[in-house]
Amino acid sequence: MSLLIAGLVVFLVSHSIGIAAPDWRARQVAQLGERPWKLGYSVVSLVALVMIIWGYGAARAEPTLVWMPPAWTRHVTALLTVVGFVLIAAAYVPGTRIKAAIGHPMTAGVALWALGHLLGNGRLSGVVLFGTLLLWAAVTLGVRRARDRAAGTRYPPGRGRQDVIAVVAGVVFAMVFALGLHGPLIGVRPFALV
Repeated sequence: MSLLIAGLVVFLVSHSIGIAAPDWRARQVAQLGERPWKLGYSVVSLVALVMIIWGYGAARAEPTLVWMPPAWTRHVTALLTVVGFVLIAAAYVPGTRIKAAIGHPMTAGVALWALGHLLGNGRLSGVVLFGTLLLWAAVTLGVRRARDRAAGTRYPPGRGRQDVIAVVAGVVFAMVFALGLHGPLIGVRPFALV
């Protein structure tokens, strides 16, 4: 569990710099340059993700059950995960109505993904992982939206065609991940028949 917690700390601290210390971040980007900053940020994020995945796998080997999720939560997890992937895709597809409405679809997508997984997972390791990410995403989304309101930030209204692209991309990636990558990477096959 300690590797999982360490990975979460590294991941969340690095992903909270823009919220907690935006001026310091801006100075570092100015000093290092945009590309070196993004490269370093990506390396730290990748290392943290490996720590989280590896730590989660190790923690699952000795499960501590907090609650037994009802069978229906599996369907809620799947639904919220697909919607979360659509929101994450909308963060990368320019000119969506989704981004215009939400402002920060990536963070909202992470929140839905984490909520779904928290509902469907009663192990202590799952509560730590998904509960922490849900809390972080909810706080971050609230801070970002408050800053947008204070700054008068408005996102372009977007076009429906771009939303279709985001929805299709999100659904396709969610299915590819659930059916092909989730088992080998995470050790759980969400739609296994046996």
